[in-house]
Amino acid sequence: MKKENIFTKIPKELKDELFEDILSQPNIKIQRIISQGHTTQEFDWYDQDSDEWVMLVKGAAVISFENEDNVELEVGDYINIPAHKKHKVSYTSQDEKTIWLAVHF
Repeated sequence: MKKENIFTKIPKELKDELFEDILSQPNIKIQRIISQGHTTQEFDWYDQDSDEWVMLVKGAAVISFENEDNVELEVGDYINIPAHKKHKVSYTSQDEKTIWLAVHF
C-alpha cells in the first residue's frame, strides 16, 4: 500500500487547470483538480454523462449553472451535480491554488 497526500506534488506554475485521476474504475472516477484563476470559457458548459460530487479542499470558487443562481464554494463546501446538469466554473482564486476533490459516478 502506498499512501499519497492531496497537498503534495502541486506544480508551482499552472498554465492550464490540472486534472489528475486518483482512482478510475468502470463506475467511478475520483480526481484531484488544481486551479489558479482558471475558469470555463464563456460559452462552454460541462454536460456530463455521470453525476459529479465535488468538494473544495482549498481556495475559493464559483460554479455557474445554466438558468440558475451561481453557487459560491469555500473550503469544505461540497455539491452534487446531477448528470447532464449544465454547469461551468466561473471563478477560482488567483492568489492561491484552488484544490478540488471530484467524484464522478
